[in-house]
Parts: sequence; structure tokens; C-alpha cells
Amino acid sequence: MSRQQSRQLFAHYYARWIRLYKEGAVRPVTLRKYEKVLDYINELAPNVHLNELNRATYQAILNKYALSHERQTVLDFHHHLRAAIMDAVDDELIRHDPTRRAVIKGCAPKLKKSKFLNLYELQLLLRRLELDSSVSWDWFILLVAKTGLRFAEALALTPEDINVEEQIINIRRSWNYKNPAGGFQKTKNASSVRKVATDWKLIHQLASLCEGIPRDRPIFVPDGKRVFNSTVNDLLEKYCTEIGIPVISIHGLRHTHASLLLYEGVSIPSVSQRLGHANTTTTEKTYLHIIQELENQDRDKVMRHLSQL
Repeated sequence: MSRQQSRQLFAHYYARWIRLYKEGAVRPVTLRKYEKVLDYINELAPNVHLNELNRATYQAILNKYALSHERQTVLDFHHHLRAAIMDAVDDELIRHDPTRRAVIKGCAPKLKKSKFLNLYELQLLLRRLELDSSVSWDWFILLVAKTGLRFAEALALTPEDINVEEQIINIRRSWNYKNPAGGFQKTKNASSVRKVATDWKLIHQLASLCEGIPRDRPIFVPDGKRVFNSTVNDLLEKYCTEIGIPVISIHGLRHTHASLLLYEGVSIPSVSQRLGHANTTTTEKTYLHIIQELENQDRDKVMRHLSQL
């Protein structure tokens, strides 16, 4: 093991590791997560060298981070750090794995918005929307509720993506709303490029909204203006509070869409494909509680059937 390498600052090693292994290999949004972790290393452990990384010093870094972050966020932070540290171990820059048996702590979780609504609550919300002849966030909310699109996918829709004849919405890309300049970008994964079927009423409503909008321009992104998901979330919070239902986020409407489909008996592969998940495992993990509930209902049906034989 090189004496000079082993004494380099951990923050310097991590910065170099990002440039070497992550730049150009991951999406910009993912790269920013690694860069954010680097900011925290510079804040929490600016003087820690590689040869000083052991279980105690590593745990101390996690503990400091946990003072102001929830456990799941700390776990994500740990995973980002560990990826680089394991490469350092493999390269013999660190003698032993300092992340082994790390204890993941975290501060008390904040009050979160509901993850999804039930059918009655969703119906109340959709009846509250003000749907006139002009493009608005109310139309955007209806679109996500009926399709389960991701926020960035819905923003990227253009008139040419609306196929009235086949009642299909083509998802080909997403909108980089986190960048002040905006612009189209690739979807989250290859499976996210898909065709989402919808009812005839919504498809004709969308077609009417598109009148006068250039076929290659986003329907919901005004020319030269930046959009924020907080704008839609604030509007949703206002509506939910007014009608007395749990406050939901725009991403929560995507979860609502998937949950209601599962409760209606739509298969996991079909829901997975509709959501643009990379595989059904993602769907199963995300909606495990619903799947388990449905399995219990299926068991009761089996027992009722067997009792009749």
C-alpha cells in the first residue's frame, strides 16, 4: 500500500472517484446526489485521511449526518459512501473495510404527506378540479391521476404524443425541470419509454387542449418559463385541505393510480409496464403492503371455494 495514497484526504479521494467512475456513466440527477454527498464529507469530515478511516471514524461520520437526517436518508448516504470506500479497499488504499457492521441511525421522521388516496378520496379531488378550455395545472393533476405518469414525463408531453385514434399517450422522454434552462431529456430508464392507454374522454380532452400548441412543444411548460413540482404540490395541498382528504403530492397521485389498479385486480406485470418500472421487482417492493393485503383476500376466496366442495 502506497504511503502517499493512504494519507490523501478522504474528500479528495471521493471527488476523484466521482470523476473517474460516475461522470458520464450516470444521469445528471444521480451525479448530483454523489456531489451532494461530497459536500457533506467536506462539512463533516474535512480533515479525515484514508489511512484514518476505520469503523470508529466512519461511524462518527454517519452519526453526525444522522443528527439532522432521517434513517432512510442516512442509509442512502451510507450506500453512496460505501461504494467508493469498497473501491479504495479493493485498490489497497485502505487496509480493512471500515463500513462493516455500520449502525444506521437517524432523527425522528417528519410528518409526511399521504402516499396514496383511496378511490372515494380521489373522486372527491378530481371533482374539485377546475377544468376549462385552457391549459392549467388542474388538467395536469387529472392527467397524472389517470395515467400514473412521473412528473417529468407528464411535463415532456407534446401534442404529437397524444394518439387519439388508438387512445394512447406516447412516453418518449422527460423534462429536465430541475435545470433552470429546462429541456427534454431521456426517461428514467429504458422501460420508461412506453405507450400508456387511457379512456376516450381524457384523450379527447387532451387533444382539445393541444389546439394552437406547436406539435413539438410541451403542453404544460410555458415558453421560456421554468416549472416547479412545488407549484403543483402546493395546489394539491390547497385542494385536499379544502375538501377534507389527506394531503397528497403529485408523486402520491402516481402511487394512487397504481394502488387502485392493483385493488381492481390488474396484474403486477401490467401495472409495472404502465408505470415504466425497470422490472416487476420494483413494483412488488413499492406496493408490497397492497400485494400482501390482496394475497390475504385471495386466501379467503380459496377457503370459501374449498368449503363448497
